[in-house]
Amino acid sequence: MWLLISCTLVTTLFGTNLTIANVSLPQIQGALSASPDQMSWVITANLIATAVTIPLASWLANRFGRRNSMIFGVTGFALASLMCGLSNSLAELIVWRVIQSASCSPLMAIAQSVVIDEFTGERRSRATSIYMMGVGIPPSVAPIIGGYVCEELSWSWVFYILIPVAVLAILGLLKSVKPDAPNKKVENVDWIGFLSLAATTACIQLLLDRGEREEWFSSLEIRAECFLALIFAWIFFAHSLTRKKPLIDLTLFLNRNFALGIAIHCVFGMLFVTPLVTIPTMLQQLSDAPDFLVGVLIGLRFIATAVAMLIMIIWGNKWDPRFLLVLGFGLHTYAGFLMCNFDMNTSVRDMSFVLILTGLGVGFLWVPMTLVPFSNLEAARSVEGTMIWNFIRSIGSSFYISASFIVIFHTQKINYAQLAENIHPYFNFFSFNSFIEMSGGLPITASELTQQAINIGYINSFHLFFWTSLIVYPLILLISWPPKNYSRAN
Repeated sequence: MWLLISCTLVTTLFGTNLTIANVSLPQIQGALSASPDQMSWVITANLIATAVTIPLASWLANRFGRRNSMIFGVTGFALASLMCGLSNSLAELIVWRVIQSASCSPLMAIAQSVVIDEFTGERRSRATSIYMMGVGIPPSVAPIIGGYVCEELSWSWVFYILIPVAVLAILGLLKSVKPDAPNKKVENVDWIGFLSLAATTACIQLLLDRGEREEWFSSLEIRAECFLALIFAWIFFAHSLTRKKPLIDLTLFLNRNFALGIAIHCVFGMLFVTPLVTIPTMLQQLSDAPDFLVGVLIGLRFIATAVAMLIMIIWGNKWDPRFLLVLGFGLHTYAGFLMCNFDMNTSVRDMSFVLILTGLGVGFLWVPMTLVPFSNLEAARSVEGTMIWNFIRSIGSSFYISASFIVIFHTQKINYAQLAENIHPYFNFFSFNSFIEMSGGLPITASELTQQAINIGYINSFHLFFWTSLIVYPLILLISWPPKNYSRAN
């Protein structure tokens, strides 16, 4: 049990780090005298550092041992969190955020491999349910904690409160995880594979984050990032297919359940955080909702996820993973359908219901998404498999959130122009004057048009969410269950 708690704490650091600092960005911007454009680098750098360092998990575990890798990583995370809180400039904060993310990102895959190897058969389902609470719940509850701490103390404490959790994780790892001897014969990290994959990921993330701001391909920066992403992606795949021991062994995808599980997990990564980001943002922009109300909404999703995970702990091992996948993604599809029908008058109650649906869906999905890809995978390759599993979800989440906001901002501008072109004195002078008088003047009319355009932009992103959720159902039908080693595992 202590081993499971320790690995869950390690994963909690990873999950919390992704979202806890986002609520403090306005305070950080004021304290460090930064512009909104500069503040975007705090998030972008964090996402890039998280994505590009996950592939190092397998090499770190083999080279230094899983226990040592987790202890050193958590220690580095704690020190970087301390330095983030002590930062006096934006550049300094970004550097330490990168180190913070790079320290903890590979640890989730390593901790997950320990849980998968230590708990087999029916025990694996229950252990995975408990462990995945460290992945599913922290991103939901972290903004609530971060917002409260930031308001009551200061933005620095958003980082300081992570240090005690890191200390507990280190003590738990020392007590419960068995030392595993490092493999001194392991080859050096595949630098060509790592650097080409890191460059590809970074270029795509920068392209998505800055494309709308830089007017896309009219900008030399965006054209360069697109070109470099294609070149580095070609280098990565060509190198991985020809090297004897690449950073990511693409032959793993010849395993049917592994390939299907990774593809399904990628779609889940796209859907996982999106409602948690878009719905509260929409509510704040259109209704000037207070932070407390947003925190309540996030808290409802957290409660729903926790309830679903508790159900999985008790009965998860009795249900077919394919049924759970259909149930979990079905809740997301239904939530997406409801979001497509949102409008300016949508109540907080309706938004709460949607977040509860997605929270339940997340709770039901974690266990089957872990069981399916690793059902026929050799134990010796569990670290490599979990590394790919976490990497795909991470880039799926970060790329898709950026794509969702591209849809929001781009269609917002288009919709504003289309709405505004119908309001001018030459269309119908008397109707125009009457409309302006009833609406309260041109400034208020312009504000109303902006609100309507923003609303349509969010609805378009919800349509994207709905159609994305439909991708997984054909993949679920292709899963082979029970797996070949099912009888031996039980």
